[in-house]
Amino acid sequence: MPADVIADTEQLLRTARSVYAGDRDATALVDDLEVRLHEPLRLAIAGMVKAGKSTLLNALLGERIAATDTAECTRVVTWYRHSPTPRLTMHLRDGTVARMPVRRERGLLAFDLGGRAAEDIEWIDVGWPLEGLTSLILIDTPGIASLSTETSARTARFLTPDDAPSAADAVVYLMRHLHGSDVRFLEAFRDTAAGAGASVCALAVLSRSDEVGSGRIDSLLSARRVARRYERDGALGALALGVVPVAGLLAEGARTLRESEFIALRELAGLERRERESLLVSADRFVRESAATGLSVAVREELLGRFGIFGVRLATAIIRGGVTTSSELSDALIQQSGLIELQEVVQRHFRPRADVLKARSVVLQLQALVRRTPKPGCEAVLAGIERFTASAHTLRELALLAEARAHGLPLPAPQAREAELILGAAGVTASARLGLPDDASPDEISRRVLEQIDHWRGLGADPGADRVRRDVISAVLRSLAEMASESGAVRALRPASHVDPSGRPGDALGQDAAEQGEQHEGRLPRKKRLQWLSLGAQRHPLR
Repeated sequence: MPADVIADTEQLLRTARSVYAGDRDATALVDDLEVRLHEPLRLAIAGMVKAGKSTLLNALLGERIAATDTAECTRVVTWYRHSPTPRLTMHLRDGTVARMPVRRERGLLAFDLGGRAAEDIEWIDVGWPLEGLTSLILIDTPGIASLSTETSARTARFLTPDDAPSAADAVVYLMRHLHGSDVRFLEAFRDTAAGAGASVCALAVLSRSDEVGSGRIDSLLSARRVARRYERDGALGALALGVVPVAGLLAEGARTLRESEFIALRELAGLERRERESLLVSADRFVRESAATGLSVAVREELLGRFGIFGVRLATAIIRGGVTTSSELSDALIQQSGLIELQEVVQRHFRPRADVLKARSVVLQLQALVRRTPKPGCEAVLAGIERFTASAHTLRELALLAEARAHGLPLPAPQAREAELILGAAGVTASARLGLPDDASPDEISRRVLEQIDHWRGLGADPGADRVRRDVISAVLRSLAEMASESGAVRALRPASHVDPSGRPGDALGQDAAEQGEQHEGRLPRKKRLQWLSLGAQRHPLR
């Protein structure tokens, strides 16, 4: 994707503003899209009811500000964005806005809806002074497959509307087990959101993964095996960039661990083995009256609610292993919870591609506007959309990575792994794509890029390679070409007799990005071709 994707999209918005001058609704939409282009990436947290969405969001934030109970506010789409000072705002269905008081109850942020029902509220905007929100807008959504049809419909309207692009740029989808409704949601999100570039912008999380092993100490190992099996599932694998097992309650408790909780856990760890194991045999036994510990039932109930029986067992085991401070315990629990792996995957796939993903969302909205309200001069807007689509190689990389996880690439194993790296499986830096150390010098990177281009050109010239393999090789060469352009990798001209004839996959390096995109447009195989949808108006005020 061109490095100046934001500037190119700004120019496209200026063109649209000129075409729709005098149309108040259209120009308001363009203004909103310009704001969206320059705000952080919108990452939605979605999943079925009781999947642990709000708990995971609190763990990601490192503060307990997302509602995790069954109150009305859990049935409303809630945005969390950076703000210098805390502020809570309700956007009502009638178009009005109401401020909410900022207060806490038992350590949790309290949402006072002023007696309003969830049906009266379109969305809630939470501004909070957290560093993690400077580069991401996190969006908590009501559970899908809810007994309340309206509750499920809110999430569907927001993330997978029938007649509009998704309001999110990417999604982290939580599931406790793989159900047909999970696959259907991810299919709908891909069809709605992918459009330009036929991309995959979803990451799956096997949530509450400590329950996979019934709360045993080795539960997360069992959950990891289940997650790997789901990744290889053909239905799910091609719809998500991976499946990460996370014990959300443990992660939230670890990120917000209090000193008093550490002291209580340390006391449990110090009990005689027989007494400790008897107390921790089950959640019910843990909160019964017992002479084995001086901790009151209320304190043990609080520990159970904060960490779960798995978290309590794990924390006491870690303390017995030599941890002596609350900060050390917090770090150890976070490491065990799976939260760090989730953050790394988001960092690897979504954050570096944020500009392209935001631009894609804007382009889809403009396409919806043109199809909904055509005007004289719209051809210029459509031309800009076509240029974006032709150069959206970054989005094709994501789609190929998902396909590689689900079905593998049509290459021998060593070449397939090399191709995945080049496509960005381990990160989008040149050193990560080329399998070089992070501190590799520019000369090393340039030399390696040119070697890889020659290697993959040779593979593409194999007359025995079928079309599917050639398409993958072409995509790899496109990624290498962009690396060569960014690193300034050049070589002396070779004799004409050694120059590859035009039209072969190896020509990626010398072609203009847009021309190459047109040449290879439509080649990548898909089980189901994604088509640009005829899109209607976006209901959300921020679009």
